[in-house]
Amino acid sequence: MKILICISNVPDTTTKIRFAENNTRFDSQGVQWIINPWDELALTRALELKEASGGAIEKVSVISVGPQSAEPTIRKALAIGADDAIRVNYEPTDAYGVAFQIAEAVKGQGYDMIIAGIESSDYNGAAIGGMLAEFLGVPSVSSVSAINVEDGNIVLKREIDGGSEIIGTQLPFVAVIQKGVALEPRIPSMRGIMMARKKPLNVVEPVAVDTMTEFVSYKLPPAKAACKMVDPENVKELINLLHTEAKVI
Repeated sequence: MKILICISNVPDTTTKIRFAENNTRFDSQGVQWIINPWDELALTRALELKEASGGAIEKVSVISVGPQSAEPTIRKALAIGADDAIRVNYEPTDAYGVAFQIAEAVKGQGYDMIIAGIESSDYNGAAIGGMLAEFLGVPSVSSVSAINVEDGNIVLKREIDGGSEIIGTQLPFVAVIQKGVALEPRIPSMRGIMMARKKPLNVVEPVAVDTMTEFVSYKLPPAKAACKMVDPENVKELINLLHTEAKVI
């Protein structure tokens, strides 16, 4: 069995967001880039499955769509434990184009399980996994919070309204995972960092595709109102503020 993890190169969640060119472009100057948190959990779970498989899982690969500047993030995935990596040399401007490029890059490569994070922490589109499955013509399972292999069968747990369900699926398939699939992401060891330098990172040129969306402009959310302090003995005022201003009761 071969597992492929789709990873996004995203700004660190503590990054101060700025825009340039009259708010038409994200200003990447001084930004620290990281693996998308959901994708990092997906990679962690894939490595756990490989280690517990007794050799049944042959390798865990990662793929990312982006320019050469994304390679340090990809190398981090290799340092965490991925066996090899693919970078599609394409500017990721819209979800449709990204999903299409991944599908074209991995067709015929024999991946049995493809895992994508439910969304990226920058654009929060939550579209790549489903689109990728459609391009590949394989089943997809969304909102996956657990992945296990039992007697050679894939067993998935997914969240639904009011609870969860346990389902199985045929191979190959795409799993769109959310928080809970792994307890916490792995941290690369010094040995892993050294080994990552020698692991293969295959750069694939993109296939022509028409993008379906474009970003016209950006704007920051409105500033939060100043915090109001209420005397703990003044319950009436607190209730009034929650009702008239916060509008939560």
